[in-house]
Amino acid sequence: MIKLSKFAKDLGVTKMTLWNWKKQEKLEFHKIGSMNYVDVETYNKFLGIQEQKKDSTVIYCRVSSSQNKSDLESQKERLTSYCVAKGYSITKVVTEIGSGINDQRPKLLKLLKEKDFTRLVVEHKDRLTRFGFHYIETLLSSDNIRVEVVNTCEQSAAKDDLVEDFVSIITSFCARIYGKRRSKRATEKLISELNQKQ
Repeated sequence: MIKLSKFAKDLGVTKMTLWNWKKQEKLEFHKIGSMNYVDVETYNKFLGIQEQKKDSTVIYCRVSSSQNKSDLESQKERLTSYCVAKGYSITKVVTEIGSGINDQRPKLLKLLKEKDFTRLVVEHKDRLTRFGFHYIETLLSSDNIRVEVVNTCEQSAAKDDLVEDFVSIITSFCARIYGKRRSKRATEKLISELNQKQ
């Protein structure tokens, strides 16, 4: 708890101003004995002090399908070794199976909602998302969270991985055009035609 007199002094206002704010319900005091106090949260809020998050790192690994589960484990090992070598404090390792274009990945969504870390480490940009990486990076940076991409070279993603993402895109658009019942048939036909052209 912070004494009202210190709060007024640090804020650069008179005690009378604080009492007026209390009447206007802009501020709340706590009376202990004969002294008035404000809590630390209120003090920090009025002085624009943001509590620093403790340095913590979350590792995020993703593959498109369960067939690539062995790559998920090797991603996890590589990123853990990288973070240990950098001296980062790892608080969580998140592994997820799902397409890079899927915006309904529950584990990633949970991370983006919680934001209880200071650094998010991924092996390649496309492990986080195939599209819109800079949107995620910008949103996290507004909460002082840094996205660290270990391998910044353009990655030639595994053929199977890209094909699965491509199929997801085609399925999604076919569903919109032809309706959900016909989308599977239309997708299969399109894939068959693409395979014949190769």
